[in-house]
Amino acid sequence: MSNPAELETYGFLPAMRAALEARGSIVEIPARVTAVHKERYALVCEQGECFGRLKSAVYFNGGTQEFPTTGDFVLIAYNELGDSTITETLPRRSLFARKNPTLGEADQVVAANFDSVFIMQSLNHDLNPKRLERYLTLAWQSGAMPVVVLTKADLVESYQEQMNEILRVAAGVDVFAVSAKTGDGFAALAGYLKPGKTIVLLGSSGVGKSSFVNALAGETVMAVSEIREDDSKGRHTTTHRQLIRMNNGVLIIDTPGMRELGMLDASAGLSESFADVEQYFPLCRFSDCSHEREPGCAVQAAIAAGELPLTRFESYKKLQRESQYAASQADYLKLKQQRTTEIAKFSKALQKSGGKRGDYHNE
Repeated sequence: MSNPAELETYGFLPAMRAALEARGSIVEIPARVTAVHKERYALVCEQGECFGRLKSAVYFNGGTQEFPTTGDFVLIAYNELGDSTITETLPRRSLFARKNPTLGEADQVVAANFDSVFIMQSLNHDLNPKRLERYLTLAWQSGAMPVVVLTKADLVESYQEQMNEILRVAAGVDVFAVSAKTGDGFAALAGYLKPGKTIVLLGSSGVGKSSFVNALAGETVMAVSEIREDDSKGRHTTTHRQLIRMNNGVLIIDTPGMRELGMLDASAGLSESFADVEQYFPLCRFSDCSHEREPGCAVQAAIAAGELPLTRFESYKKLQRESQYAASQADYLKLKQQRTTEIAKFSKALQKSGGKRGDYHNE
């Protein structure tokens, strides 16, 4: 265990402490999750760094608590001699999640309680506007402010054309080009790099997240792996999500490179990310216009006039379909979980009464 730390330096807001105090006498103390190692959680609290495990009664077997992820604030029964017990996940102010790559599983929660989402793509081989649209939609949905960071600016002679393409996709979002090697562009990020603020880094493998963190810190705080010269791809330097507090007080949540970024129910994120598309919807002749072949469709008129790129509208429709499918699947999983909880409670009641399942059917 490390030296004691003030939890406010890890982003614990005065309003959060006030909310806990308003609840009255609480034996547990607040902590923040800095990493998740299967069933064991790395934590920081006012006693210092420690590890914790979930309290089964509130997290499993029909428990109502959300499983913590990196960045979450939790309540723990502190144990100075071993692992503490995590008893509650505190309300989140932001949350980044994606559809679990495993079919049928619940959404995969990536990080929580951050102020900004730095979506990172490199200017040499990784630049992918379609993938960026997906990232932006989920970033807006998270409740935090997305920022696009284009890395490895030193590897291209000129990136103005690429920058213009990204600006068209990321309308209303700050876009920065940086070089971890030369330090160019980092000064422009100062507005986001404030003590106590949490930033989550998202991007593909080899985009340079670890080099970016080291450049921000001014020292080597993360290992950096070499990339292949033929396609600029590399191994996942980060193998799990982790929260790092740098000497300047900025909190960084680094995440492993994501090969897949499945869409969730993200209607709010779509509206923010594709405001240039949805601005035409109220102008259509019919309120239920599908924006395909109806007369008086403002979207199709904008496409015909060259005001709205067809590829942009097609991206919107694709992500909207995925979002709607995810919403219906989420409803199914919710009902399934509810049924599982009911069965667990039913079985527990039977055990207490000493009865058997068939007893209720024979009454």
